[in-house]
Amino acid sequence: MYSAFRQLAERWLRIPPEPEAPPGDESSARVFRAAPKYLQYLKVLWGIGTAFSAILALIPLAIILGVIFGSPGSAAGDGMIAVMIVVEILLIASLVAHALFRLAIVHLDFEKRWYLVTDRSLRIREGVTNVREITFTFANIQNLSVTQGPIQRMLGIADLKVETAGGGAVTATSQHQTVGLNLHTAYFRGIDNAEEVKNLIAARMRGHKDSGLGDRDDHHHSAPPALPAANGLAFNAALEEVLAEARALRQAAASR
Repeated sequence: MYSAFRQLAERWLRIPPEPEAPPGDESSARVFRAAPKYLQYLKVLWGIGTAFSAILALIPLAIILGVIFGSPGSAAGDGMIAVMIVVEILLIASLVAHALFRLAIVHLDFEKRWYLVTDRSLRIREGVTNVREITFTFANIQNLSVTQGPIQRMLGIADLKVETAGGGAVTATSQHQTVGLNLHTAYFRGIDNAEEVKNLIAARMRGHKDSGLGDRDDHHHSAPPALPAANGLAFNAALEEVLAEARALRQAAASR
């Protein structure tokens, strides 16, 4: 049943296939995926949210039962109670359907999460209803850190946080989805080898800097070459001659 839902969602939501490798040597590309226990983590969060919604839905039912067993019956009152019970049953049915739909989306979100690293950059794609893809070059990355909550620690997974100075290239399924997004931060969420990935990126960053390579755009904004020292001295001498002539002309005009 889930496979049918996945195929239908991929067609209706137009979820793109596996992303291409980011800029860099394709032979150096490494693909990382979220760990299976990250799906368990997402299910825990889903279960907490579902339980909270169920409690809110059962409160009206408890009130209805209190009215039924705590007050004498009448024709009008019994009819109203029957209507309330039907409404409550429909509400619970809709909540169950919504919870199952959200669970299927959780599975699909886990499967459509991609992390790619080359020798020059990295690319992260996540999301199902709103697909977000962000690419960072190693020249812009400022900081790498591993974050881990209590539930993640129990499951042996963590998030690798990547922070940049100049932001990254972002692709979204629609233009308005980039509004309000933090373009300077991205996460390798739910991986069970966060330190390994961190060390890999750090090593490739060092190799990238040691090789003297930067972003291609940096070459377009580089400072112009400095003039040779001889040209600078000649320019200063010529400037002093012009200033001396200007002072002589001013003194001659004043004497008149």
